[in-house]
Amino acid sequence: MQFASAAASARVFVPCLRLRSETLLIDQSEGFGEDFREIDSAVIDLRFNYSGLEIGASEPHTLEQCFRDARAESEIRRVLEGFGAVELSGLEDIAMMPGASADYAVSLDGDPDTLAAFSTSAVPRLREMGWEVDIDGDYPCQVVEDARWYASVTADAGSDDIIDEGEERGWFELELGVEVEGEQVDLLPVLLDLIETRGMQALLQTPRQRQMALPLGGKRYLAVPPGRIKTVVRVLSELYEIEGTGPGGGLKVPALAPDVLDELQTAFEDDSLAWSGDTERVRMRVPRSDPPPVEPPGGLQATLRPYQMDGLAFLQHLREHGAGAILADDMGLGKTLQTITHILKEKESGRMHDPVLVVAPTSLVGNWEREIAKFAPSLEVHVHYGPRRRHVVRNVKFCDVVITTYGLLMRDTDVFESQPFYIVVLDEAQTIKNARSQAHAAVKAVDAQYRIALSGTPVENNLGELWALFDFAMPGLLGDARQFRVSFRMPIEKQGNTDRMDTLRRRVAPFILRRLKTDVATDLPPKTIMTRPVELSGQQRDLYESIRIAGHALVRKVVKKKGIAASTIDILGALMKLRQVCCDPRLVRMRTAQAIEHSAKFDALFEMLPDMLEQGRQVLVFSQFTRMLGLIGDELRERGIPFVVITGSTTDRQAAVDAFQSGQAKVFLLSLKAAGTGLNLVAADTVIHFDPWWNPAAQAQATDRAYRIGQKRPVFVYNMIVSGSVEERMVALQRHKQALADGLLAQDDEGIELTAEDVDDLFAPLSDD
Repeated sequence: MQFASAAASARVFVPCLRLRSETLLIDQSEGFGEDFREIDSAVIDLRFNYSGLEIGASEPHTLEQCFRDARAESEIRRVLEGFGAVELSGLEDIAMMPGASADYAVSLDGDPDTLAAFSTSAVPRLREMGWEVDIDGDYPCQVVEDARWYASVTADAGSDDIIDEGEERGWFELELGVEVEGEQVDLLPVLLDLIETRGMQALLQTPRQRQMALPLGGKRYLAVPPGRIKTVVRVLSELYEIEGTGPGGGLKVPALAPDVLDELQTAFEDDSLAWSGDTERVRMRVPRSDPPPVEPPGGLQATLRPYQMDGLAFLQHLREHGAGAILADDMGLGKTLQTITHILKEKESGRMHDPVLVVAPTSLVGNWEREIAKFAPSLEVHVHYGPRRRHVVRNVKFCDVVITTYGLLMRDTDVFESQPFYIVVLDEAQTIKNARSQAHAAVKAVDAQYRIALSGTPVENNLGELWALFDFAMPGLLGDARQFRVSFRMPIEKQGNTDRMDTLRRRVAPFILRRLKTDVATDLPPKTIMTRPVELSGQQRDLYESIRIAGHALVRKVVKKKGIAASTIDILGALMKLRQVCCDPRLVRMRTAQAIEHSAKFDALFEMLPDMLEQGRQVLVFSQFTRMLGLIGDELRERGIPFVVITGSTTDRQAAVDAFQSGQAKVFLLSLKAAGTGLNLVAADTVIHFDPWWNPAAQAQATDRAYRIGQKRPVFVYNMIVSGSVEERMVALQRHKQALADGLLAQDDEGIELTAEDVDDLFAPLSDD
């Protein structure tokens, strides 16, 4: 492009740039004397070529140079400054060395990113516009243009093992670099140094138009587009923080880490990243997200639904890859049946040379025994339970499936440590959500080839519970507890980092299967959830306020002395008294409370129940307080309403279930902890939660005792909440926990985490509306 005004149209006008290095002086005296520091800067000499006659931009106009076009030269300066160049004559604190003649500076401090951006963005565009641009050999940023990226993958010898002797599975090393003039330059050290010095978040926030300059040695730099550097930095940073480097200096990547190579490939054009080494072998180790279909075993006495067939394919697929699995289907979708089918498939294939160990809560041991007998009668089962269990311990090694409880697994360590198992299955696997618990240590100590965790609620309170499950099923995949806390929990839970949530979701996705009833069980009738608000009044309201004021004062004193984290027990104790007042003053062990004759929620329940029973409904009533269930039972008995009950002290649970399912009892009173899981109560069409629980997953599980496969009638769920009370505020906390679980899967007092703001909100006065 030529620049010329009408007055100088007879001459060809070409801007000329020379990029070079120059020593400048920076005045540090702040106006009180001479104090200069020398700096090496990238500068520009600007000249104008008028038909072969070059004139320096800083030369004054003379009569002999009447042909010069002041307007065109001014436009040239404006364009150059638009690309970031700074005119040196306008900088008061910059002085030139004797004999220096530079007109502009590209970067006073020699920032390589700024220089690379100018060289890769400004220089080509200026040349396209017809400018002449020369770059001296001493220019501090010699941008390499002809460089080809490569990635090298080297598999560790242990990566073909199913499970190593230690806790980590096989891994491979990843190297990333460029080839320049036949020389391979490993860029991992440079990229990891950038991540450590600048921080990943700062790098991810690189402006869209800014190139990143990566040093290649000497004055050579590779300019990387911001989109590419962001993807590369994100992938490498997460691998580095979680896995670290291997003995060869490359990044360690678990052999079963999903799609790491594909994620890295997305930063490049299809043909701009050359792969070498064990790439294909490593790719074959990564489980696919769409496992091929599998035929059910011939001896199965059941017809699987389509989504259950997918569950079988999922378990079989991960077994082929030597991986553990977490089956996290919604409650009532048949996780037990899918697992039994998988076990039977392995038995019939001839691969199962050792027994399978099923560990379940005590209340579910009988259910597992019945389900196996019903669906897979060819499997030999040994139940390791009861006072005489040690007399038949020899049966463990001669059967197909051993069923026991978490408590007995911890107690009879000698039995289970001496016997290798083919698969260990954890039912209600959230039991080991505390990674420091004895139960967690006991299940990890079991010698098994494959591990399966069954849980409809893999995340109840925080992401640490998910780590605990994967530490059992796939040890090493998410790093150790400290790495996981730094790399995932804090960024996601404390900072709301959606990018890190996406990374965690991608990493666990191939090993966790989560389906919701609303998505796959389309034949289920509708479920209606309603809130039944209750207002406190009179003496009950006064009691609530007096306990609230005293409790809040006590909690503030304890928190001030011990801190919020160490005060959980005191806080929950004070809150429990408020929750008891909301349920019924008779639950509070105070003389003034015992004298109060009426409970708003108790009265509301018995306003609802008669109408429901007249309509032919069968009702489940859940509460965390067994004494509350006792009070409700007393009233039902007095009114002549047949009912059954299950609490932690119930010895014959099956008799209570049979009585309700057959219609002999129309009301079933259930303790949330004792009966919130493992029961099939599809005879019920109404569920009443008399009081809310801290986490919504536990309540959802309890509801789904009625809303599961086999239910034919619409289900109505009533949540009884005292308006403006601690109960209403608990529901708000529930929503946060549910959002955390939903965000990851996209799809109890223990462990509850409260902030000081949460505590103040929970102890707020009763609202008047």
